Amino acid sequence: MNINLLHKSKFVLVHFLLWVVVYFFFVYFFSYNSNNTSYIIWFSSFLLPITMVTTYFMVYYLIPRYLLTKKYVLFSIYSLYTAIFSTYLIVLAIFGGFIFLSNMEIKKMPPMSRNFVFVLILVYLVVAIFSFISLLNQNFKTISKNKALENKILETQLQIKNQELQYLKKQIHPHFLFNTLNTIYGFALKQSEDTPEIILKLSNLLDYILYQVNKPKVSLKEEIAHIKEYIELEKIRFQDTLKVSFIADEIPESIQISPMLLIPFVENAFKHGNLIDGFLNTEIVIRFSNDNLKFTIKNTTIQNEATKENYGIGLKNIKKRLDILYIDNYTLNISEFEGWYNVNLNVLNLKAN
Repeated sequence: MNINLLHKSKFVLVHFLLWVVVYFFFVYFFSYNSNNTSYIIWFSSFLLPITMVTTYFMVYYLIPRYLLTKKYVLFSIYSLYTAIFSTYLIVLAIFGGFIFLSNMEIKKMPPMSRNFVFVLILVYLVVAIFSFISLLNQNFKTISKNKALENKILETQLQIKNQELQYLKKQIHPHFLFNTLNTIYGFALKQSEDTPEIILKLSNLLDYILYQVNKPKVSLKEEIAHIKEYIELEKIRFQDTLKVSFIADEIPESIQISPMLLIPFVENAFKHGNLIDGFLNTEIVIRFSNDNLKFTIKNTTIQNEATKENYGIGLKNIKKRLDILYIDNYTLNISEFEGWYNVNLNVLNLKAN
């Protein structure tokens, strides 16, 4: 069966049942202190179409066209016109009942049917109830639409954030790969015994960077292990000109962070660090306590404007990732003092993120 036809059939059936209820509602009240069943049935039958026309005009024309669009003045004016016209019809119904149903004998009229104010209240009570239900329904639909729109906006924002995150992750692809490949090439030419070990370390690191980076979370312990592998590769590249101090707490396996969150800082230290007195000094400290991660890295540097600019580009990408992943739950402090470039990152409530 056609869905639209099914909805229309349901709409007609529901409205038919509602008006049947209203009809018996009229019959019940007009039966008060009266046994003139014929008059009551006919009078209720006269009154029902008036009530229906007034209700539908209010619900399907005045409310959506003027009230919901906040045209309050026009709504008030047309509502007044509607009230005057419907009152005129109600008066005609009362006089019609008096003339045709009671043969102009007022005693034969049920008491409630000749009370103009009561009839008016009864009709407008039905109109008011239906109008109130219509407004509630419109309000519910508006809330549902707004909620659906809000969810769609949130979903779109999430997709944008994910795309931005993926873009930022791609920008993290380590430039050290090229340096390491050159190192491997140099060792291969010398037929060094260290060449297979370098290739193995690079393979492990690339596996982490290329595949684990697509996961939403990885073990912090695993991230630290790959930082160590990265440092070993850099030691091979720098030979005897690199001094690294690495201190890390024992991290539980259950603690997770976003992949490649710490390695870019280490990468920057080796990329932009400078040899002082023949050595590039790098110090790394990783602490974890009370569900908070404290990461500190510093390296010797002789900064010029070009170095600062390159540092800035990389750090902007890292900050964007942190804002997406740990907004309001991290602090990042960067400073330069007496030839040292210092980075302090604190990530709070790791389990909650």
